[in-house]
Amino acid sequence: MSDVTRDPAPAPAKDAARPKVSVRGLTIRYGDAVALDDVSLDIHEHEIFGIIGPSNSGKTSFLRAINRMDAFTDGMVVEGRVLFDGHDVRTWRNLYSLRRRIGVVFPLPVGLPLTVYENVAFAPRLAGVRKKADLDVIVERCLRRAALWDEVKDRLDALGSLLSGGQQQRLTIARALSQEPDLLLLDEFSIAVDPVTTMRIEAVLAELKKEITIVLVTNLVQQARRLADRTAFFLMGECVEVGPTEQLFSDDVQDPRTRAYVEGRFG
Repeated sequence: MSDVTRDPAPAPAKDAARPKVSVRGLTIRYGDAVALDDVSLDIHEHEIFGIIGPSNSGKTSFLRAINRMDAFTDGMVVEGRVLFDGHDVRTWRNLYSLRRRIGVVFPLPVGLPLTVYENVAFAPRLAGVRKKADLDVIVERCLRRAALWDEVKDRLDALGSLLSGGQQQRLTIARALSQEPDLLLLDEFSIAVDPVTTMRIEAVLAELKKEITIVLVTNLVQQARRLADRTAFFLMGECVEVGPTEQLFSDDVQDPRTRAYVEGRFG
């Protein structure tokens, strides 16, 4: 049985590029508080899509709606539509199948109480991979993609929690990649990582976008400028502006609030 209920909208023309994620009229509430109000935007395949804005602008709530984390968030009410590969995420019958295709990396490293090896092998095991030789290939590939293999290849049996903070964050990325996701959501991945490690992870992300689509939430506007192909500016639950990243940092910026934020006049 299919994991999704097919979206009734007509298929796009063959020469039209369908967005990887298409958001229409997305509104998110926690009780009476509106976290995000009527947001509509598209995220293209194989791009890094940046989301910037001050705290409490709805950035993390936006990611939660894409990955259906509202199912485990008390009081979170989602209205509107989020289409992932053309299918409404709210009609996905198997939520875990959806999450295998959408990886998430949180602000602080969230490691499993397992060895480095088992942290990365955990999701493939759940997916039915049993042969150690197959798991070995997956673990090495994911650790290499996360720029961590050379540092941990001789201590794969050590607890992941014994790694440094930067290494643990890269282990979190490796674990997300072990699901072979089509979409990777990053929520302030560098908040607890030193600048050198941050730059290493940024280099990893620049390579990964050749294979997957990445949504990058960050409070560091220069990080968005370095990495993102396009960027959205969120403010107090409103999506103020979306456009090519350099446009948001140039004289072509459309909204004066965007200019004020990227110039550091508030936030």
